[in-house]
Amino acid sequence: MIRRTLTVALLGAVLFSGTAAPALAEAPHGWELQVMKVAAAQSLSQGKGVTVAVLDTGVMKEHPVFKGRVTAGPDFIGGGARPGQPYWGEHGTAMASSVLAVAPQAHVLSVRVIWDHLDPARKRAEEAAKEGDKAAEEENRKRGNALAKGIRYAVDKGARVISMSLGTDEWSWAGYEKDTAAAVDYAASKGVVLVASSGNGGSTDILDTDANNRVSYPAAFPGVIAVAAAGPDGGRAKFSQVHTYTTVAAPGVDIYAARNTGGYEAGSGTSPAAALTSGTVALMLSRNPKLTLRQIRDILTRTAMKPPAGYTVFLGHGVVDTAAAVRAAGSPPVSKAAEYKGKKYLGGGPVGSPVTHPPIDSTFLVVGGSGLGVGLLCLVGAFFLFRRPRRAR
Repeated sequence: MIRRTLTVALLGAVLFSGTAAPALAEAPHGWELQVMKVAAAQSLSQGKGVTVAVLDTGVMKEHPVFKGRVTAGPDFIGGGARPGQPYWGEHGTAMASSVLAVAPQAHVLSVRVIWDHLDPARKRAEEAAKEGDKAAEEENRKRGNALAKGIRYAVDKGARVISMSLGTDEWSWAGYEKDTAAAVDYAASKGVVLVASSGNGGSTDILDTDANNRVSYPAAFPGVIAVAAAGPDGGRAKFSQVHTYTTVAAPGVDIYAARNTGGYEAGSGTSPAAALTSGTVALMLSRNPKLTLRQIRDILTRTAMKPPAGYTVFLGHGVVDTAAAVRAAGSPPVSKAAEYKGKKYLGGGPVGSPVTHPPIDSTFLVVGGSGLGVGLLCLVGAFFLFRRPRRAR
């Protein structure tokens, strides 16, 4: 989620980004690439052969920064906006350029699943929701399935990484959504890495309207790499979500990226943090295409620049070290279940049936058997006695 002069929204799945001025206007241009040691990583890998699906508001692929490296996929959110309009592709264009800033030879697949802040369709949907328009609400519900459709489309088109700089954290009309959860599972089953922004509602100021720290999806789905935002000082950006689902952090303050109307602009948020992390994963997969989801997560968390206190809900396992992650991708750790060293049995082990019976008294068997035998002899004797022919008188 990017925090500047825009907010992206999707009613139904309700995916939003917060609005705020850059947190640290003095942050130097390109500081994020230096902190993540991207130059050293690019000497090992450029992202060649890896497709990164950017699920967002669309990408203006004609921007000079892309140079033919962007393919436009379907528009699952609709609403009538078209490329070239100022409210089409503002957020998505910035995110795609951040991905390619890290992985310059990767390919971006743009899939439109959310609206930009100024999109008239978003305004109509918000007004309809306030007025209780049933027909509009039903239309919004259908469009709320756009993210799930986008994930499945990206997987089927061969994306190895899905970058989702979006979430339900700030105005949570809907959170956990079954169709999206199923799509996430589908992607994981195909070995596709999903990266999402942790959310921009992390302010600790009780007077701040964004001070909610709600659970944000898709970042909170199991298997998704959730990315928080860090500032130039290495600490958590004040807007970055505070939650236990955060996996790692990446720079998210004053990140220069391409504008949909041309040129570049600085923006802040967990959105660029997720996009930069997606670019890092693309470099890792380009160097070693056989990496598993578990190995990628293990490498990112193990090589991250750790907070002094270790794992925290503010920065996860630490700020992504792209160079260290790409180096480790060349000789990944063997991911296997930890050996169990406890007792053989969780309890006292297998036991016999808890139902017991008293022993049978053999005296009763003898007496009963003898009585049965005598009875049978009497019955046989009576049978022959009655069959005996009578003497004539």
